[in-house]
Amino acid sequence: MVRFATAAVGALALACVAFSGCAKKHHATARRPAPPPPARSGEIGLASWYGHPYHGRAAANGEIYDMEKMTAAHRTLPFGTWVRVTNLANDKSVDVRIIDRGPFVDGRIVDVSHAAAQAIELIGPGVAQVRLDILSAPEIAAAENWYAVQAGAFRDKDRAENLRSSLEREYGSARLVLRRGSPSLWRVLVGRERTEDDATALAQRVRQEVGPAFVVRLDERPASIGTPAGSPSDTHPPQPRP
Repeated sequence: MVRFATAAVGALALACVAFSGCAKKHHATARRPAPPPPARSGEIGLASWYGHPYHGRAAANGEIYDMEKMTAAHRTLPFGTWVRVTNLANDKSVDVRIIDRGPFVDGRIVDVSHAAAQAIELIGPGVAQVRLDILSAPEIAAAENWYAVQAGAFRDKDRAENLRSSLEREYGSARLVLRRGSPSLWRVLVGRERTEDDATALAQRVRQEVGPAFVVRLDERPASIGTPAGSPSDTHPPQPRP
């Protein structure tokens, strides 16, 4: 009887160990996978850089912009996205974190900090062809994704308002957003789209009927939907300001 009881206890212990091992293995395989990076990896276009007078001012995500840190501005990538910027002229690359919005010039895809520009030898030419590769990106709830189309930017508020008014009649939704800087500009935004694809379709229509236009992300924070305090400049040396 004693031998039988001992054997039963041993068998039960082995069963518990086996069950525990299975449970742990099942837990490991059920772990949620990391979210995939955005589909914009491999984007190619012009890069520029920005420093003063934006150094020390609030960026669009609310943190203070330090031009000697590895950061950048992009029109649609979520804040906190890490991007590798490769200068296609010399194959030098730098990793930067998106904290700001811009550049607000058609054809340009990223504005990097002064430090990042030095790393890829962008300071001298001021503008260069680059490739962007997404390294990591935060998860963004679908409800937080909103996009619009920028159809113009003006120093004169009256000119901006005239365009906004005509676009509102045509497209049903248009507004002005002040970009503070030297000089400050009044940006004219059209639409409020749920997806970047929808905004891209709207941008194509605006380009055909009005002129240059590009997609921008609408961040649900005062700095980006009201009066942004630290958006990067529209042009950089040696390019003239608009």
